[in-house]
Amino acid sequence: MSTVRRIAKNTTALLVAQVAGSLLSFFSTMYAARYLGAAGFGTLSFALAFTGIFAVIGDLGLSALTVREVARDKSLASKYVANVALMKIILAAVTFGLIALTINLMGYPEETIRVVYLLGLSVVFTAFTQMFYAIFQAFERMEYNAIGQMLNAALVLGGVILAIQRGFTVIGFASLYVVAGAITLGYCFAAMKLRLSNRASASTAKVMELDWSFWKPTIKEALPFGLSTIFITVFYWISSVMLSSMKGDAVVGWYNAAYRMVLVLLFIPGAWSNAIFPVMSKFYLTSMDALRFSFERSFKYLTILGIPIGVGTTLLAGRFILGIFGAEYANSIVALQILVWSTVFIFMSASFGNLFYSLNRQIIVTKIVGVCCAVNVVLNLILIPGYGLIGASIVTVFTEFLSLALSLIWGRRIGYCLFDRSSARIVAKVLLSSAVMGIFIVCFDSLTLLALVPLAALLYFAILYLAGGISKEDANLVGRVVGRQ
Repeated sequence: MSTVRRIAKNTTALLVAQVAGSLLSFFSTMYAARYLGAAGFGTLSFALAFTGIFAVIGDLGLSALTVREVARDKSLASKYVANVALMKIILAAVTFGLIALTINLMGYPEETIRVVYLLGLSVVFTAFTQMFYAIFQAFERMEYNAIGQMLNAALVLGGVILAIQRGFTVIGFASLYVVAGAITLGYCFAAMKLRLSNRASASTAKVMELDWSFWKPTIKEALPFGLSTIFITVFYWISSVMLSSMKGDAVVGWYNAAYRMVLVLLFIPGAWSNAIFPVMSKFYLTSMDALRFSFERSFKYLTILGIPIGVGTTLLAGRFILGIFGAEYANSIVALQILVWSTVFIFMSASFGNLFYSLNRQIIVTKIVGVCCAVNVVLNLILIPGYGLIGASIVTVFTEFLSLALSLIWGRRIGYCLFDRSSARIVAKVLLSSAVMGIFIVCFDSLTLLALVPLAALLYFAILYLAGGISKEDANLVGRVVGRQ
């Protein structure tokens, strides 16, 4: 009980903050999409996807490794900050150079190239921000991460509103990400110096103490994390890049209107994973039983949340898309109905990533996402020419399902099996409760979304509780945590 209580307490504050940040990002996307139109929004979305693929080179798994190692031994913080910072300077230069070279070789219009340059610069700032986030996470001070993410989202939203008032072009919108990234990086540096400098031993003198012998083993250890991130990033963003090349900017805009809504939902498993990863990393050294308990509860809670989101979004996709983006994005409705199920599979598989990383089995994650990335690219090449954004949406869902299936199989191989009656009963109860919720949504579709969504959620949790999907232990825990927060 104490383990779950500790994890839930860490997650609650971060989750609340990330809800706010995700809502700010959502409004930024909505306003930008409406103002720029499908083609202009498609150009911006392509540039974000294109630079996002290269962004992983600026980190190469160093942030994830920093979290795991510093969480286990806080005295290593100063060494990681000093050496990783210099590594990132080199990697950031390489990243921007590759972005500039590749976009010019692809023969895109001058406006698109300039947008990519600007977003490439924001990628450089993000690379260093990730380093600070890793230290905050290792010290289990995720509130600093949440504040940083909220600050960045608020700056972008404020910039978007200003850009609309001033009549900015898509290039002006791209510059907003540069400004927001620079200010967020400044915040992270200040938070590190003012709040964690003593605990992390990150004084100016210490930062200059480099250890060249530290580089080779660190990079070698980080590479599986980095390769995993590269593969994950590719199959997150390659669909937008391939749609841009094969179908044009308008189709990219329609696809991303749906895809951005799906990405907003991922703050939930993201917040949970950020909170639980340092805890699970320490359990690897102190208590394997606690590690197993944390993993199993993670899977249960994220499954309980993921499946009803898929059902509800599928039924309400038309109202969401037309109400948020307008009639110009009607082609996004079916895409959202398909894409939301990739979110369900991500919710269910998120706990496996933390498990494998905590067990020093990051190579498993690398193999899984490597296979999924290859499958994603091949299927996109086959389906996008004939089926456009619908084909890309189907490929995304299939890829995430494959990731979940491989995670379950590999988890069983190393002794963490979820193919048991207990897990099956939980999933069955969640499906039953979600079906009842879906019937309610269909029957009361005339209600406003502000009324329908909360009522449907309350009904779902009530049915799940009565069916025994949520135990009294779970309910009491949530009540205590929420009360304390």
